[in-house]
Amino acid sequence: MTATTLDAYTDRYARRVGDMEGFDVRTLFSTTLAADVVSLAGGAPFVAALPLDAIGEMLGTLGSRDGATSLQYSGGQGDLKLRERICELMTLVGIDVSCGASPDDVVVTVGGQHALDLVARVFLDPGDVVLAEGPTYVGALRVLQSAEANVVHVPMDDDGIIPAALAEALSTVARAGGRTKFLYTQPTYHNPAGVTLCERRREEILAIAERAGLLVVEDDPYSLLGFDGETPPALRSRRRAGVLYVGTFSKTFAPGFRIGWALAPHAVRDKLVTASEAQMLCPSMFAQSAVARYFDTMPWREQLKTFRAIYRDRRDALLTALTDLMPAGSRWTRPRGGFYVWLTLPEGVDSADLLPAAIAAGVTYVPGRAFYADGSGRSQVRLSYSLPSPERIREGVRRLASVVGRETQLPRHRHAVLSRG
Repeated sequence: MTATTLDAYTDRYARRVGDMEGFDVRTLFSTTLAADVVSLAGGAPFVAALPLDAIGEMLGTLGSRDGATSLQYSGGQGDLKLRERICELMTLVGIDVSCGASPDDVVVTVGGQHALDLVARVFLDPGDVVLAEGPTYVGALRVLQSAEANVVHVPMDDDGIIPAALAEALSTVARAGGRTKFLYTQPTYHNPAGVTLCERRREEILAIAERAGLLVVEDDPYSLLGFDGETPPALRSRRRAGVLYVGTFSKTFAPGFRIGWALAPHAVRDKLVTASEAQMLCPSMFAQSAVARYFDTMPWREQLKTFRAIYRDRRDALLTALTDLMPAGSRWTRPRGGFYVWLTLPEGVDSADLLPAAIAAGVTYVPGRAFYADGSGRSQVRLSYSLPSPERIREGVRRLASVVGRETQLPRHRHAVLSRG
């Protein structure tokens, strides 16, 4: 075979790059550009609900009146004014000065994904073990795999991660001579499972981690988007030490600014800042100024209520459509907040194998095995209700149900042939 320009570089890649594989979400998301495709795949917020004219005027002022500051470099830790606003926001999930929430221990990042990458860079050596819910957030999974960590999944149910399973996973890793560095968890309105760690289990999980000397990395993008009027207190609100908290403005404001943060103990903060400066020197001062100005001048609490109402209606539309339309043998979670429903297809249906037929029928989703490091999740699907209208959601489920229904009616031996193909 004649070598191409790209082939010439393959023997120069780092070893970890050769192992970077996974479901191609970018290719899937490109199908959403077609007007006739209903995307239940991507977890994009409904930014059209923002006061866009007012935000445009705010951004214009940042450039024209405050450009000498907003267009300049910031410090590697992030702008102090924004770090103060972050601390104010965290009080809504119970994280305040009593549990060590200080602007001095906040590190501003380029979205929550960057914060997770910094944590991996600071804590993980190749071969280290990270415990994570099964399933887990695909972006975190890619970060951990890029750091050459071994991800061990801990089972969940409708009440979140199972404490006994966490204790057993810790024991199993220890017996095998492994080194568990931390537990990565999304306890509130989980992506992709849509479940929330119940109150009783929150204390159990933290107690297990404390006894084992295990760091907990709490990723919390969705907790301010609950539908029942209550916000579960963050794990970090219960423990001043032992929990590293990661947040983002991508879901509560807008992802286009790419601003997130990590709240970490003081010594860890210094390491995160050093790692961040090595990556990209400093986060965008313009983006930081925009987020801080939004929280200073806009009715953001009312905007959160607007988002909650929109996502509640869309969640309800999805659950109703699944109940009305999906074939027997299907089951799904019932989220109390966030963006996602975790759907289990009838026995024998592989969600990745089914995807081409679903796209041809005009609907997309993310197959479940994208959310596992071990190839599990073949019968699962992540459905997102955050972006499409309720009417489009129902139409998308109708198309999906039709494809699943055809698959389940195939003769058993024929289905086996298709699955192998």
